[in-house]
Amino acid sequence: MRTQAHRHAVILAGGRGVRFWPRSRARLPKQLLSPLGGASLLRRTYERVLGAFEPDRIWVVTAASLREAVAGELPEVAARRLISEPEQRNTAPAIGLVAALLLREDPDAVMGTFPSDHHFERESAYRRALPRLLEATALDRLIVLGIEPAWPETGYGYIEFPVGTGPGLVEPTPVVQFREKPDRETARRFVAAEHFFWNSGQFFWKAGVLAEEMRRYLPATWATLSWIARGPERSFETRLAERYAACESVSVDRAVLERSQRVSGFAVNDVGWSDIGSWDALHSLTPKDSHGNGALTDATFVNAQGNFVDVPGKHAAMVGVDDLVVVETSDALLICRRGAAQDVRSAVDAVRKSGRDDLL
Repeated sequence: MRTQAHRHAVILAGGRGVRFWPRSRARLPKQLLSPLGGASLLRRTYERVLGAFEPDRIWVVTAASLREAVAGELPEVAARRLISEPEQRNTAPAIGLVAALLLREDPDAVMGTFPSDHHFERESAYRRALPRLLEATALDRLIVLGIEPAWPETGYGYIEFPVGTGPGLVEPTPVVQFREKPDRETARRFVAAEHFFWNSGQFFWKAGVLAEEMRRYLPATWATLSWIARGPERSFETRLAERYAACESVSVDRAVLERSQRVSGFAVNDVGWSDIGSWDALHSLTPKDSHGNGALTDATFVNAQGNFVDVPGKHAAMVGVDDLVVVETSDALLICRRGAAQDVRSAVDAVRKSGRDDLL
């Protein structure tokens, strides 16, 4: 069994959380918020992976503008393991850069990659699965985590496993293909087929195996990352600022996983996973009344069902309306249909085009 000495966690904390607007903003994005109460989503992610990784082997990649806030949330993370992207280039360069840095120190390094804004209702079951996922990296495969779908979600991508693949940690299974976010009818078919699983966006592999696949599928970007990583540590930030923007802006899913022949995965039972990627997702995690209404703040519902309310500082009354999301901040109000909450990004784009950058 591979010891923890070679295992490194990479927490991705640079996202904007656009679909969580107006609560999530550029200066205070979703991962730094506490939508479920208690610690921030970022802090919860750090604490969730601690058992499987030594504290000094946890890396965080974030935006330069968020470095101070992230450091405040995670004071245990060493400054040299907190990487600030001078500009966002999506997940392939972010993860690849850590791989390049690790290979300088440890050719046997193993990486587990974790988005910073996920939630698990059954954390103990998830924690028990982590060692198996890490051990599977010994097969020199790219290991992905598919989660048994609880409903036909259109906001998640899906992993297609061979027919007959059921949930449960047995052996890693070759992935047939990745499926983009489906429409409602396609999502229903996926769930009914029972061999499609939600793509959790969590990945496990040897740094060297990822490097081989990035050389194959993203050669220019890998060359840039290698150049940034191999110079003296004292000038790392300078090299990063000079060359990082040259990396292709692309997700590791699209650039590598969807093209590689070395992808296997585990299909696990429903562990109450959510990426809290939209207000619909938060509604699903919020206690609800007998008519499916959920509220994070004081509210009354009359002849109303399926609504979600987050309106701090005042009492909201929902009368004769169904399936609405109502979220208010000091300077913005969002009202949309549940089921259309994935389209909040379009509203943010419209706000940006109107010149109201102060609302972003």
